[in-house]
Amino acid sequence: MEKKPTAHVRPLTLADAGDVLAAFRSASDMSRQGDVTDEISAASYLAWACGKDSNTTSFAIEVDGRVAGCVGISVDAVNLVGWVWYWMHADYRSRGLTSRATTTVANWALTDGGLERLELGHRANNPASGRVALAAGFTWEGVERGKFLIDGERIDVRTYGRLKLDPPPTSETLDVETASWPSLIGQHREEP
Repeated sequence: MEKKPTAHVRPLTLADAGDVLAAFRSASDMSRQGDVTDEISAASYLAWACGKDSNTTSFAIEVDGRVAGCVGISVDAVNLVGWVWYWMHADYRSRGLTSRATTTVANWALTDGGLERLELGHRANNPASGRVALAAGFTWEGVERGKFLIDGERIDVRTYGRLKLDPPPTSETLDVETASWPSLIGQHREEP
């Protein structure tokens, strides 16, 4: 009998550079998530993703000790809004991990994380990301026509939102390694 992989969500760290580089090398579409091509660019990406150089907080989707994916939130602390984004190593796609991790992080962001609204968008030609959004309790809000220019073609973006007052989704979540994640607001609020 094959052992079922164990998966959980934890804060992404600067020490995850090797796994992040492997994920970005796993599929050509990962280049849309960032410019990670070597160890130096992986370290720069992590400095941003871990909030060292940005208003972003990111969480690793860890499977059997490896970072298989990431869910991040770029925070607008003034308006208590977060933009949710995610990626997954090609070897771990189509297993429901992205949906479960996004649900886990979104649930936390709208409770203990201190945010009141989350936003998410995906290319209209990527319906799998739409399924992630719906599973994580987001409501479809509309289309931003021709938002992205990819390989010379204008691509529409489907947008979603989730409010603190919305009922929580019934989707499965992942275990959380750290029970005391920091508040997103105190971490990213600028002093006047």
